[in-house]
Amino acid sequence: MVYSSVLVTAVALALAAGPQPVIGTITSSLQYVLKNTHGSKEYEYPTDITRDILPIPVHSHNDYWREKPFWTGLSKGCASTEADVWLYNGTLHVGHDQSALTEDRTLESLYINPVLEVLDRQNPESPFLTEPTKNGVWDTAPDLTLYFFIDVKTSGPETFKAVIQALEPLREKGYLSTFKDGVVKYGPVTIIGTGETPLDMVAPVSDRDYFFDAPLANLNDPEFAHIDGTISPIASTNFAAAVGKITVDTDPILTDEQLNSLREQISTAESRGIGARYWNTPHWPTRTRNLVWRTLLREGVFLLNADDLDAVAAYF
Repeated sequence: MVYSSVLVTAVALALAAGPQPVIGTITSSLQYVLKNTHGSKEYEYPTDITRDILPIPVHSHNDYWREKPFWTGLSKGCASTEADVWLYNGTLHVGHDQSALTEDRTLESLYINPVLEVLDRQNPESPFLTEPTKNGVWDTAPDLTLYFFIDVKTSGPETFKAVIQALEPLREKGYLSTFKDGVVKYGPVTIIGTGETPLDMVAPVSDRDYFFDAPLANLNDPEFAHIDGTISPIASTNFAAAVGKITVDTDPILTDEQLNSLREQISTAESRGIGARYWNTPHWPTRTRNLVWRTLLREGVFLLNADDLDAVAAYF
């Protein structure tokens, strides 16, 4: 699947002026007819904001750094996104560090409201519906959940409590994945607390709509031995620290020892119903990066962690 600027343009047009036909490679003369002469609503439909976008198993790392947070990752098909949050005066501000924070860039403005906008469009009121829907953000795969990692930067308990409260608009409409009566029910969005998120504010809670990013490389440590997929659908770790430094640019890219470590970590996670994600994977040279991506996918990683979304979208 090769992604081009057409996808980004389609999302931008939809935001600015409602559903628009995605022209793609139709000849210029036909484009003229469709855009200027035909003027028919036959080429638009309520859930078409993400039409032609196929989801890929990619985590949009440090997503808030992008020119259009959330929207850019959505346009590339990223199945997972991320926001770092800082609590000041009752408001959750989004940014990598304190110097990047502003009054306008908040969890609500950059993520909660846009996610709501997409999901409301994916779940329209219609006389054709026989029952209410709970479609996800993907028009091409409405049953798939969007993983949303919320990285707590300030005081864990206080900030995560504010995160739980901030999710109310999504909760009210039934858009969140839940854990209740010992069962996980996946919805359009799956919230995963990471960073300073306290484990004791997640694991013991028997009725909740948020989860925990467990340390992938330490799942066998006594304090994490009880964690399974009902607590942590995805576990993450630092690739360089957990697997090791890459010293070659040939396939296989990992030494036998590194490959065994990788396989052991992924196997431990999978045995408990947990998907694996590695951050701090090499981003350069390109050949090395791609060989690491290939190896991770081949070995069963659940999400590729990526900063360069154009590159990872083209990789698929």
